[in-house]
Parts: sequence; structure tokens; C-alpha cells
Amino acid sequence: MTPASGSVVTPGRRVAVIVGLLAFLASGFIYVTSGLVVPHPWLALLWVIWLIGMAVVARLTARWSWWVLAAAPAAMAFWFIYLMAGEAFLGWRA
Repeated sequence: MTPASGSVVTPGRRVAVIVGLLAFLASGFIYVTSGLVVPHPWLALLWVIWLIGMAVVARLTARWSWWVLAAAPAAMAFWFIYLMAGEAFLGWRA
């Protein structure tokens, strides 16, 4: 499969995309273990958001897009903001 831009997929691009995919999957561990801090209704919402992100990452991976490298840092930033907002506005405590 060729990337969306129509250029040839180089081995370096393949490695970068696979690393981005694995990094996003690793971020899922943090989302799963958030149940220690996040109440259950809010935890379900957090998991749904991560699954939507996984669907986006799967599409980016199928296209061999460089954008997949931004997915894991974006997921971790969102997780941090989500937990900080929950602590500040909803009183979540571990």
C-alpha cells in the first residue's frame, strides 16, 4: 500500500509509523489503569475517547502517515488534561 501522498513507502517511514502505533498502544495502559483515580462513568468516557483515537491511528497507519507519530503524545496530553480537570472541577482523588 502506498501513502496518501502517492509516494513510495520507505523502510524508515514504515519503522516510524510502527513505532507511533506501538507508542499509542502503550498509552492505552495509562488509560486502563486510570480507574484508580477516575470514577466509573467518567472512566467509560475516557476509554471511549481512547478507542476513537485508536480508530484514527488505525486509519493513519493504513495510509502510512507521519501523523501517527503525533498520536501518542496527543493521547498522553489529553489524559493529563482530563485528569487535572477532573481533580480541579469534580474533586477526583486517588
